[in-house]
Amino acid sequence: MSAAASTTPRRRVLQALAHQRPDRVPRDLGGTTATGINIMAYRNLVAYLGLNEEVTLWSERVRLANISETLLQRFKSDTRPVIAGGSFGVGEPNPDGTFTDAYGLVRALPDEIGHWQVIRSPLAGEISQQVLQVAAKTWPDPADPVYTQGVGELARKLHEETDYAVILNLPLGSIHLAQWLRGMDLWLMDLVSDPELSIYFLDLLLERWFEVTRRLLAAVGRHVDVLFFAEDIAFHNGPMVSPRMYEKIIHPYQRRIFRALHDWSDAKIIYHNCGSVTWQINDLIEMGVDALNPVQVTSYDMGDTAALKKRFGERLTFWGGIDTGEVLPRGTPADVQAEVRRRVRDLHQDGGYVLASVHNIQADVSPENICAMWEAADGLGA
Repeated sequence: MSAAASTTPRRRVLQALAHQRPDRVPRDLGGTTATGINIMAYRNLVAYLGLNEEVTLWSERVRLANISETLLQRFKSDTRPVIAGGSFGVGEPNPDGTFTDAYGLVRALPDEIGHWQVIRSPLAGEISQQVLQVAAKTWPDPADPVYTQGVGELARKLHEETDYAVILNLPLGSIHLAQWLRGMDLWLMDLVSDPELSIYFLDLLLERWFEVTRRLLAAVGRHVDVLFFAEDIAFHNGPMVSPRMYEKIIHPYQRRIFRALHDWSDAKIIYHNCGSVTWQINDLIEMGVDALNPVQVTSYDMGDTAALKKRFGERLTFWGGIDTGEVLPRGTPADVQAEVRRRVRDLHQDGGYVLASVHNIQADVSPENICAMWEAADGLGA
């Protein structure tokens, strides 16, 4: 049997992460919380393909569908997900149709095609270390068994009984949670007006994140191949904070995270940061990140994927890159196929690329275009 014939999906993904060229470009559909399909797009896809299956939610908060094994195999996804319990709820209902979660965040669903948005932040008033200490006593217990319930058994089953790359989706980072608890505008202002308080706030949240993550990694043991960590610190046109603020607050915080993950696990690390992120890539590589997701090609300095590969491709794997901003929702199937051919041509040289959409496939993407994306990969022998 040839080496190509004996390649498994797990080996294919790990080869890409090791910058070895696999038999074809690996594919990720639904392996992470940023590479799934919106429930409405999925419902349309199931109807289009004439499948007789129940359509259910995997994530209420971001409105992601449970993707059936039938479709994962049809589109040749090389990944399968594991996720902490309790990660995707929106809380308890209020009389006005909003929901309040265990942190006191109030969310609303603006329309059927969107996902739940934070509309009221519990720490939007005056804060101090004392206020944060009191608030922290009300936050969910990081030792709550809900976070690890069923996680170890699922990881073991996927790793021992299938040959797919198993991805553990870690809890969202503390920056995300701080932005929600405080409100984005106030969180950004705090960084300037009281950086020491901002660091204290992140530290409180990070200790909780560490506790949950330690328990998750203990539960899954060696039965996961990749860790997925998501935390946006960029906008569409550049960094979310100044270089000085990044160096003082964000970089040390993230260094602690990635060092801890390397200490606790041998799995590879995918870091998810939307937007324009070329300014951060060298730091990510130095901190031990193996792959960058989602490669948001419509953002500033991200569209020339051949240049990205040339600059960083020997040291970083790119994971994503198929445009969900313009091409998938508004292009023709021919446009989608051309997009796939371009990104594979640019990024798959000598390995170091996993084919996926730029973030989740949204409700306005047609089933024809979803199929065209994966059919294009088939046509490339990819």
